[in-house]
Amino acid sequence: MKSNTLLGIIAGLIAIFGAYFWEGGGSGTLFMLPAMLIVFGGTLAAGFAGSSWEVFKKIPNVLLATFSPHQYDVQKIINQIVSFSAISRREGILSLEDKLNKVEHPYMRKFFQACIDGADQETLIQIYEAEVNSITERHNTYISLFNKLGGYSPTMGIIGTVMGLIHTLASVGSDPNILIHNIATAFIATMWGILMANIVWLPIADKLQNLHNKEMFLLSVIIDGVRSVQIGETPTVVQNKLASAFPLTVQEKITARKPTVNISSPIVSNSQSSANIPLSNNPVNENVG
Repeated sequence: MKSNTLLGIIAGLIAIFGAYFWEGGGSGTLFMLPAMLIVFGGTLAAGFAGSSWEVFKKIPNVLLATFSPHQYDVQKIINQIVSFSAISRREGILSLEDKLNKVEHPYMRKFFQACIDGADQETLIQIYEAEVNSITERHNTYISLFNKLGGYSPTMGIIGTVMGLIHTLASVGSDPNILIHNIATAFIATMWGILMANIVWLPIADKLQNLHNKEMFLLSVIIDGVRSVQIGETPTVVQNKLASAFPLTVQEKITARKPTVNISSPIVSNSQSSANIPLSNNPVNENVG
């Protein structure tokens, strides 16, 4: 499911706040603007201080990619590579140039174009490694940022609580009921800091890492396929080689389709199957690069 991250965050907030109100808690005590300002403002300010405006201004795009990433159907990508293998063996690798406009994955198109332009195996691997290093660096920028926000948030909550306790101790000697109320409200900042860290910031960082891992896996499948086409392996060999990266049940679905030269099938899919791997064509890569 594309929106599982957003649904998980919403479900966590409902569970926590639902339990709070179930026990008789009031919204006036929970949603205290000074405490929330310390946690939200302080966390974002600390993150911005350790980052840059160029990185920070792209956070909305990164969140959009996290909550709703594009999905590439790996099975269809493999089928297209196998079709290219059949065409290349029959007509030569230069014949693929007119068919690259049907390739929707940008890196698959780039790797095949490099082969058509005369890149040898070593040069192709160098291009692939350069792309992987660049993608990893960009992705790690945001993974690290959200992990840091997850670390700053509880600390800001503690700061807010300490400030609240200072205010509470300053009012010692007044009405005991007011003193007890101030003690309770002092801990709201800690609650918000811990909640945001464990329900929002850290899960987003984990999702970005998950999307990165899947994208790296897809790129490895693509480069293996492109190299196989480049050296002229048979379509059946290419198909079985690429299918071997998956569990046996998925391999059977991939190899059940006989190699053909049909490359018209799109490779972007919104449907999920056991052979589909959702990968982020996300702003961390293209849209904000």
